[in-house]
Amino acid sequence: MAGLQQTNSEKILLSWVRQSTRNYPQVNVINFTSSWSDGLAFNALLHSHRPDLFDWNAVASQQSPVQRLDHAFNIARQHLGIEKLLDPEDVATACPDKKSILMYVTSLFQVLPQQVTMEAIREVEMLPRHSRVTREEHIQVHHQQRFSHEVSCFTFLLSSCYSEVIFPLPAL
Repeated sequence: MAGLQQTNSEKILLSWVRQSTRNYPQVNVINFTSSWSDGLAFNALLHSHRPDLFDWNAVASQQSPVQRLDHAFNIARQHLGIEKLLDPEDVATACPDKKSILMYVTSLFQVLPQQVTMEAIREVEMLPRHSRVTREEHIQVHHQQRFSHEVSCFTFLLSSCYSEVIFPLPAL
């Protein structure tokens, strides 16, 4: 399955995140889904590059996952100019959307220092690969496919109706 393989871009991005958050013992980013749901990874990533923006200990120890996520997204918006593309409630789940997390982390990667060592890349390549799709991932893919199909059907119906209104068939 193509969805289970990591692209080189993902490996580099994950290497950068792991290298940036190495000094935060509460943070262990191994993927672009569940590793981000408690908000610690986003905050550690920001704090590692901009420790002047907030007190790490206050954020790490006293807030709920939703509060930590909201904190990180607000800091990124106010100080780095990154729009709040994610809702904390959507990320604070067992399996947040991988593409959404990748998109947001890529936005951070574009504005924060980007030095990635070969050691960090090798470390990511040694992480265990999940060869089986979890039940949650399977359900999520099924719902996405079903939604995509419903949107396609709706679009087709809408375009059919639109063409009949604009170009009505001549009466016989």
